[in-house]
Parts: sequence; C-alpha cells; structure tokens
Amino acid sequence: MRIIAGPCQHESLEQSLEIFSHCSRIASKYGFEYYAKASFDKANRSSMQGKRGVGFAQTMRDFREIKKELGVKILTDVHTEKQIKDIESAFSDCVDVLQIPAFLCRQTDLVLAACETNKIVNIKKGQFLAPWDMKGILEKTKEAREVWITERGTSFGYNTLVTDYTGVRYILDNFDAPVVMDCTHAVQKPGGLGGSSGGNREYAPFMAFAAAAVGVTDFFMEVHPDPDNAPSDGPNMIYHDQLESVVKKLKAIIDAANA
Repeated sequence: MRIIAGPCQHESLEQSLEIFSHCSRIASKYGFEYYAKASFDKANRSSMQGKRGVGFAQTMRDFREIKKELGVKILTDVHTEKQIKDIESAFSDCVDVLQIPAFLCRQTDLVLAACETNKIVNIKKGQFLAPWDMKGILEKTKEAREVWITERGTSFGYNTLVTDYTGVRYILDNFDAPVVMDCTHAVQKPGGLGGSSGGNREYAPFMAFAAAAVGVTDFFMEVHPDPDNAPSDGPNMIYHDQLESVVKKLKAIIDAANA
C-alpha cells in the first residue's frame, strides 16, 4: 500500500517540508508506504499566465535537503529527456520516482529514457487512452526497474473527466504493474477557468474510496494547507487537515476487502 502525496508544485523548502512531514506521519500511522510528490516545473499549463514553479535546480537542491531532514522517497514529473539526464548526472540522489505526465505517456523516447535509469517509473494513463491501450506503452518499459500505472480519469466532452472503475479493474487484471489512483486529478476540470484548471475537490476522497473498493491499494493525491491560494491545481487538492480522515477510511476499505 502506498500514498503519494504533496503539493502540485514545489513552492518553497519550508512549505514542502511541512507538507511532506505531515503526509509522511499520516501514511505511516495507517500502514502506507509514503512517497513525497512535488513538481519542479508545471510545463503543461493551458495559459502562459500559469505559474510553473521555482525551477529545476532550486527544486533539486531543496529535494536534497528534504531527503536529509525527513528521509522520504520523492516523486517528480519529467517532461524531456534532458531533464532525466540532468537528474541522473547531478541529482540522482534527490529523486526516487520519475513520473511521465499523462499528456506525454506515448512519447517513446521520454519513456525509454526514464526506464533506462535505475528509478521507479510512474506512467500516468493519458486522458485520451482506453485501459487496454496501456499495453503498447508497457511494451516500452522492459528495461525499467519497476513501473506503476496511474489512473487520472478520461476526457468526457469539454472540461470534464470521468473515471471508469471497470477500466481500473481491467488494468489490475491484465497488466503486471501496480495501479495508482490519482484521486485529485480525476476531479479536475481541465482548462475550465479561462485557461486554467478548475476542479471539484469535495469529490476527490470518493475517487479514492471507489478505487480501493475495486482493489487499488496505491493512491496519489495533491495536498496543500491553503488550496485556494495554491499556484496550480488548487480546486482539486485535498486540504492538509483533511488528509488523515481520507487515509483512515481508505485503510478501512482495504482491510474490509481483504477480510
């Protein structure tokens, strides 16, 4: 069982330390392995006005300090082969999991480059893909140490995502890779606020609970102490102080399913 949690983007060393420490404590309390999540660059914003983050080098230096202080494993997304090379050459100790963003999940060279490292690779299933379409992507990952598949919803018309839990079960039944449920991006309203993303954060816990009910034991969630003032993805983030109630219920559902 895993919890991958943190802010959408790394905003400061102090804030990420606060969020990661909080998430790590709660994950450990309920028996989940914890992975800290933050992005150094939100490169796929709908608008040029979207805040992208503090940048690669500063984020990596802060990740190094975070690992020294908290000892957590860190996941971050990559958008280019160069970013992967830069992590491997100078900051390999700072990152444990390379995440392939949903919009880039079919980019063969990017996937291959991530899989050639000795890191876990988390591939977000594109909003435009059917569950069985992951077969071709997974064929590109034979060199990987370990691969996860993350479900984050499927495009349904304009500015809307839906999650098909029969599809989640299909992936669990047909592919030899853990399935991670991204319960916060699954309630996103892409490009729904004049070029930036909206969302329905009140539904995010239920995305996780439903996934647990069909057999998922790994969960991705963006968490923030003040989502309404977060620089990105605030409308679909889980409040910092609500995380424990979500994780506690997830554990209860998983335990009941395994009883």
